[in-house]
Amino acid sequence: MPSPDLPPPSDPRVFFAAERTLLAWLRTGITVMALGFVIARFGLFLRLVALQAQALSPNPHGGLSGVLGIFFVVAGAVVSLAATIQHRRFIATLPPQDVPAAYSSAFAVAFGVFMAALGCALAAYLVVSEP
Repeated sequence: MPSPDLPPPSDPRVFFAAERTLLAWLRTGITVMALGFVIARFGLFLRLVALQAQALSPNPHGGLSGVLGIFFVVAGAVVSLAATIQHRRFIATLPPQDVPAAYSSAFAVAFGVFMAALGCALAAYLVVSEP
């Protein structure tokens, strides 16, 4: 049994699990943003198919796919930002011996914020380009 005066032994698995969790959430956010883009552009595809078939009546469902796609893109950006913030907060609670000596969370935070910003830019593009 360890002495109460000694610090607990270092367990790097906790730190690496936090890194894997951040990466999984960032992948999820990127996937949701990509799905949103596909959904938003599906309405455009339906309109083009209708024009090709000489059915000049407007597609009543085209706007719904655009709005739903934008929602997914924004949701993916929010997931990326929330995961980054949560990761930063968790890493700050770890004892110093559990964090590698040369580790800097700046890259992980910058990448997460960058992906969230790209998601917001994609959502803005979809809003502007929606007919």
